[in-house]
Amino acid sequence: MSNSEETPQLYAAREPVFPRRVKGTFRTLKWVIMALTLGVYYIAPWIRWDRGPNLPDQAILIDLANRRFYFFMIEIWPHEFYFVAGLLIMAGLGLFLITSALGRVWCGYTCPQTVWTDLFVTVERWIEGDRNARIRLWRSKWDLHKWRLRITKWVIWFLIAIATGGAWVFYFTDAPTLLHNLLTGQAHPIAYTTIFVLALTTFIFGGFMREQVCIYMCPWPRIQAAMMDEDTLTVAYRSWRGEPRGKRRKGADVEGLGDCIDCNACVNVCPMGIDIRDGQQLACITCALCIDACDDVMDKIGKPRGLIDYIALSDEPLERAGAKPRNIWKHVFRLRTLIYMGLWSAVGLALVVALFIRPDIDVTVAPVRNPTYVVLSDGSVRNTYDVRLLNKHGTDQPFRFSITSEVPLELALEGDDDLTVTVPADSTMLQRVYVTAAKGSPAASADRTPFRLWVEDLSSSDRAYKDTVFNGKVK
Repeated sequence: MSNSEETPQLYAAREPVFPRRVKGTFRTLKWVIMALTLGVYYIAPWIRWDRGPNLPDQAILIDLANRRFYFFMIEIWPHEFYFVAGLLIMAGLGLFLITSALGRVWCGYTCPQTVWTDLFVTVERWIEGDRNARIRLWRSKWDLHKWRLRITKWVIWFLIAIATGGAWVFYFTDAPTLLHNLLTGQAHPIAYTTIFVLALTTFIFGGFMREQVCIYMCPWPRIQAAMMDEDTLTVAYRSWRGEPRGKRRKGADVEGLGDCIDCNACVNVCPMGIDIRDGQQLACITCALCIDACDDVMDKIGKPRGLIDYIALSDEPLERAGAKPRNIWKHVFRLRTLIYMGLWSAVGLALVVALFIRPDIDVTVAPVRNPTYVVLSDGSVRNTYDVRLLNKHGTDQPFRFSITSEVPLELALEGDDDLTVTVPADSTMLQRVYVTAAKGSPAASADRTPFRLWVEDLSSSDRAYKDTVFNGKVK
């Protein structure tokens, strides 16, 4: 390679993007979604839910200390992690469904990076002014005026970032208690460290890196290509209508020109700093703000809206020929999206069914293998089992043991004579159980004798069981 040739760069230096304020349908939609998502994120840890005297009253709580997840009336235990796995599968299928139907609407409206960046840009615009004012400030020298505006903006950004990190840790413990401990300096160092790390990343990603996070750090722009096809509705420029573009000057001949007046309104409002007229690009998050900007210009010059719009590639030949595009619902509901929707619904239905049929009590049985059995002084054979009882109720519950078998077997509990134990509220209890076969009985001399161990909740009559085996003394 000659010295005159430039080495291709994998990373381009950031060019600051100063999106202009815009009004319209999609901008309003983004305001609504921002308010809803941020509202849920910041408020949810403070919602109370009465579960009884022995359980936490926080509606949404990830209780790592007790290995429990609470969501209003739902309580997920460690052995029920399949619910979390199912929700993750639903989230993935939902993302595939939305992307195949409407492109990267997740990125444009609900992605945390998009929401917080949009919030930071709103603060920046409120303090420094709209696009032209921010460009002038960026190019100006560092004087007292510039320092004052920048410091004010950074302080507000960091307060938002602190609130963001703080809201996150509130999901993992009782929010009012943690807030008091944080303000009085009594919280665990991990809480302060977590808040600081999340605040710093939010401050940097939303304030300074912005579109670079989407372009260089996020894998989804590269995965989306496999999710989209020619029937996917996505934001695009109708070049067959807009080209050749040109300015509309008074008295000038505009014959032969397209509808695009090359005003760059679509470019100036783009938070990614791209030109949608160049076609589909990795950096485009389909936020549709360019649609609002272009529609506003079309209204002013008396041209039909939709020069930039949600369109499908498969409709381009029809529109070029002057025909109407297919109905929007035919793009949304097609074989591919119906398959995703079916899979998503099936997983969701399975989770709902599993949630409603799960028992309030549960039992696991683990035979003690060392030794497998013991021969008592009277010649009887005894096996030992460790039984773990699970009480999902909010109160202490009495549980009674029993066994069923085709051959006679005797049951006994360690430390208890009446085969009844009390399991504390919303907890597990390990109980050692002894099963004995009398001398000369079939189970005492057989290799393996199956039996069923029952546990009954005496207060509700709910029952649970586990099948296991009794190991005898083989001659």
